[in-house]
Amino acid sequence: MKRIVIAAAFAALASPALAFDVGIVAFQMSSETHARVANAAKDAATAKGWKVQILNSEGSLPKHAQQLDDLIQRKVDAIIVAMGKPVEGDAQLKAAADAKIPVVTVMSGTSAHTLFDIQVNEYKVGAEAALYLLGLLNYQGNILAQRFDGNVGTRIRGRVLDAVLSENTGVKVLASHSMARTQSWRDDVRNGMSALILQNKGKIEGIWASFDGQAFVIDDLLREQGYKKGDVKLVSVDGGAETYRRIADPQSTVLATVAIPFETMGKAAADAIDAIVVQKKPKASVTAGPYLYMDAILVDGTNVAQFNK
Repeated sequence: MKRIVIAAAFAALASPALAFDVGIVAFQMSSETHARVANAAKDAATAKGWKVQILNSEGSLPKHAQQLDDLIQRKVDAIIVAMGKPVEGDAQLKAAADAKIPVVTVMSGTSAHTLFDIQVNEYKVGAEAALYLLGLLNYQGNILAQRFDGNVGTRIRGRVLDAVLSENTGVKVLASHSMARTQSWRDDVRNGMSALILQNKGKIEGIWASFDGQAFVIDDLLREQGYKKGDVKLVSVDGGAETYRRIADPQSTVLATVAIPFETMGKAAADAIDAIVVQKKPKASVTAGPYLYMDAILVDGTNVAQFNK
């Protein structure tokens, strides 16, 4: 009997401790940017030896809320949310805080119930994209705008564009299309911009798009209608392999993007949890306020080669 007890004691000492358990919730994994954040966070967490699960809300607020509820019920050690909805998910975030489950969000907006949100300064990003486009036009000409007000980041970019235009009246917005929050958003952008391009043919010098996915649809549309690179100056925001390929492509009308470091942000979320939750460092050692800001970089034909490797 004594041997059995001793053997059991040694087995308990030899067994590994339960792995730190992290749940990652991405609002819409079919969106490249959401997936880039979630996958980078997963890779960083896995490299630390943590147990990791990615959940895809598929753009559904009820599913998003349910997935957060499920992670809280499972009593995970921490949660990372990519492009979440802190206002709509306030009850779930409060429940996580009450359960002492720390939450770090990325590109979601802040909440009183989370540690902080990892962001770029969207006002700065919006200004950089708008001023770059106006510079290409020498601050004179007509543009179209492809907007999306259903996301706080793209909405801010649009409002900054309006502020820039209010001070630079030589550039006129001939027409704008606002994208609806639908699963068929690409068709929505294509149909809306196709009509505006046809209505204003011969008058358009530039097009501003609130994010790169919209720019891809517009680029394809312009090329189908015979536009060449430089005929219409197309500028957007986000960055990524496909964007850089188009900027470098002499046949594409995409000229520039303000690149957001999505992979760096996902890794930073895992690193922040490691520092604050695992190593017990104060939150202020990572960031003092409700946001941890990352830098965005303008990418155009002059520097795209270094991003296009």
